[in-house]
Amino acid sequence: MTNKEWFKKEAKFGLMIHWGLYSLLAGEYRGQRIDMIAEWAQSYFRIPNEEYSQLAKAFNPIYFDAEEWVKLAKDAGMNYIVVTSKHHDGFCMFKSEYDNYNVVDATPFGRDVIGEIAAACKKHGLKLGLYYSQELDWHEPNGGGYHPDHLNVCDTHWTNNWDYPDDDAKNYEQCFRDKILPQIREILTKYGDLCLLWCDTPISITPAQSQELRDLVKSLQPDCLLNSRIGNGLGDYVSMGDNEIPDEYMEGVLVESPTTLNDTWGFKYFDDNWKNADEVIRIKNHLNARGVNYLLNVGPDHLGRIPAPALEILREVGKRAE
Repeated sequence: MTNKEWFKKEAKFGLMIHWGLYSLLAGEYRGQRIDMIAEWAQSYFRIPNEEYSQLAKAFNPIYFDAEEWVKLAKDAGMNYIVVTSKHHDGFCMFKSEYDNYNVVDATPFGRDVIGEIAAACKKHGLKLGLYYSQELDWHEPNGGGYHPDHLNVCDTHWTNNWDYPDDDAKNYEQCFRDKILPQIREILTKYGDLCLLWCDTPISITPAQSQELRDLVKSLQPDCLLNSRIGNGLGDYVSMGDNEIPDEYMEGVLVESPTTLNDTWGFKYFDDNWKNADEVIRIKNHLNARGVNYLLNVGPDHLGRIPAPALEILREVGKRAE
């Protein structure tokens, strides 16, 4: 069965995980709380890279256990997992030869998170997808998102204009060549078969760049699906808007709805607005009946723990499905 066939007929329910340096901040910085999604903390608080990168020295998630995460997903009745390999802050959760700003080289933890999750997925028969922010990269002087008609979301900026204020001097093509394409090659060649590559926030990426990215992925793993957020209409399936729950039935198209279990994607210690098991099951049934896969996100904390309420909810969902 191809991944397209699997995505249409069998995927149904998946676990998304947002995890990175932002998990250390947990939604709070210098006495202020973020009033939006926690993984955007660096942009929201305009934290300089020189300071933000120091978080890597404190990242030592001693309770991280990839098998526990994978088993949780399976016990909840999920069929795939999508993990952030690099979010907008530019920090990689895998060993990269192209940038030492990664979990192996820059932290006391020193372990390849994506490698361990990939091994656990293979062992337990769960399909693996990887999230990779292909345009926004706040760690890079030439990270994307700097066009003037796309300045901000929720009073935060897409591009890093606190460290690099001259948007006119930026050249995303350089970042695309020097970091994005090489790292996508890495994650497509180091971690076995991926069911999908989950791109995000296509703002100023050109049709030619999206096509080149697509061609690279398909040359390395022809069966790996690309979501619509690769940009320029070149995805294999539609990623709906964040937390978008459609009422219409989807015919002849592959669709996934990415949603949160509380109100954030990355860990936010004071966000207790959890959906209960009844609501998760209701949403799952609603989406699946309309031909839409349900990708449900949790954000582990800086020690590698999935929050206790999330554990309880997902375990209850799994029990109800038995």
